[in-house]
Amino acid sequence: MNHADGRYLEAKRTVDDRAIDRRVRDRLLDELPDAPQILEAGAGTGATVSRLRDWGITAGEYLGVDRDPDVLELARDRRAAECDGERIDGGFRVDDLTVRFERGDALDVDAERGADLVVAQAFLDLVPITDALDAFAAALKPGGLLYAPITFDGETVFQPDHPADEAVVEAYHDHVDGLPGRDARAGRHLLDRCRERDGDLLAVGASDWVVYPPYPADERAFLATILEFVDDAVAGTDVEADEWLRTRRRQLDAGRLSYVAHGYDVLYRVPDG
Repeated sequence: MNHADGRYLEAKRTVDDRAIDRRVRDRLLDELPDAPQILEAGAGTGATVSRLRDWGITAGEYLGVDRDPDVLELARDRRAAECDGERIDGGFRVDDLTVRFERGDALDVDAERGADLVVAQAFLDLVPITDALDAFAAALKPGGLLYAPITFDGETVFQPDHPADEAVVEAYHDHVDGLPGRDARAGRHLLDRCRERDGDLLAVGASDWVVYPPYPADERAFLATILEFVDDAVAGTDVEADEWLRTRRRQLDAGRLSYVAHGYDVLYRVPDG
């Protein structure tokens, strides 16, 4: 499963935009200081930068961390052009917001940076949740915020119905659970881990990916990649998925396939001291 493919990351921007819970987002914006220091874990192509500016965050500093150098280069180029930013070393500047992208492990960031906000979008189902929460707490200022939108939570639906749906989806989720650090039910487990800690769980909302025809933007390519993820997951299992995949790809080509993946948006504040 290659979640770092540039076209896939760009194609899912409109899917993410629809999914984000507005109530959780509004609470985030109410809690943020002016000109915040922002760290994004698994920044991908930097789509969060454009989203933050659309939400009125036009001052401060943003650092996006990702392991993939090609994706980061795409982030620097596309987001600078999209925001009409002035290029600087590692990123760009637009209005009073400085944007930089850095290659590295998001769970091994410099704790002395003292972020006001850590963004972990569609990220906490990819890494051990407790390790990530520890790393983010170390990177945040006292009272800082963790915003974790679109955290997958183990519900996947393809339409129209197919007789093999249950077996294929179960194998897909089992495959996710079998990968190092991965969790197909990360959304609910993130809520549990946050409640166990000393900080405050400020807001929670549903953030479902819902894709249906006619497909806007590049969402046909997004769905094609999702089917590739499923294909990779069921390969080598006892599940007979060949006919299911052929049917789903025909439906996608014909503009008939729909897809839903359930997730959570979570806003958590670390202790003040």
